Amino acid sequence: MEDAMGGMLGGKVVAVTGAGRGVGREIALLCAKEGAAVVVNDLGGSAEGEGADLSPAQETVNDIKAAGGKALANGASVADPKGAASIVEDAVQAFGRIDAVVNNAGILRDRIWHKMSHEDWNAVIDVHLNGCFNVSKAATPYFRDQQSGSFIHFTSTSGLIGNFGQANYSAAKLGIVGLSQSIALDMARAGVRSNCIAPFAWSRLIATIPATNEAEALRIERMKTMTADKIAPLVAFLASDASQEVSNQVFGVRKNEIFLFSKPRPIRSMQKNEGWTAQAIADEMLPAFRGSFANPAERSGDVFGYDPI
Repeated sequence: MEDAMGGMLGGKVVAVTGAGRGVGREIALLCAKEGAAVVVNDLGGSAEGEGADLSPAQETVNDIKAAGGKALANGASVADPKGAASIVEDAVQAFGRIDAVVNNAGILRDRIWHKMSHEDWNAVIDVHLNGCFNVSKAATPYFRDQQSGSFIHFTSTSGLIGNFGQANYSAAKLGIVGLSQSIALDMARAGVRSNCIAPFAWSRLIATIPATNEAEALRIERMKTMTADKIAPLVAFLASDASQEVSNQVFGVRKNEIFLFSKPRPIRSMQKNEGWTAQAIADEMLPAFRGSFANPAERSGDVFGYDPI
């Protein structure tokens, strides 16, 4: 473990949500190794967000301290505004400041659309989208006062591209991109940056996805080779001063690959001087645009159909 002032994050304080297990744990461990003091937040609930257990967060803290780093555990729910605020307050009270927030906490309640309940919808939106808002909002006054700070939000190709049975998760994850973009624009004058990462990594959440056919089974086996520790270096970079010029971007990490995603921009245009009618759209616009339409059945696995590198 680097000493407190060593590494790319020497002297920094980083809060990582959902850091008791999986991707969040690996992020917390690496940030500490790079010299940051880390607030390890994890409610410790099930993959569907039920229950609470501080022991996963405390275990991560114990491992960081055993290696010579600084960390403390926080068991609050990011879906609760007061709980989210406590994550930031713990950082400031224990370590004197907050320099980066990593919004990683999440749950899954996958259901095919016609079977998705309001409860399934609200639970996932609350943790992912509202959770990102709550924690980020709590850190914002400190970032503004010190004229620096980094928001690192976790999105997903389920939102960027699409997936079956994840309308709640997909909506939340694409909503996080919109949130990050607005934060980046609003906070730029304060020297604060905001970015998103879409991770490809095996985790207990991914393990809940059923394999209904051979292709799905093969995809899951590929996912198992993408370990959580591969995500952490990009997070550490974005939390560091080396990323000062990087804001309002969407990245992806897939094993040893790092992607920069494009944002929606017009790809075709057609105008009609006299204005459009519904029939003219069917007769003229449709055949002109058809070749540029996105594949309506395309999912993440179709775009990233090759083996991880």
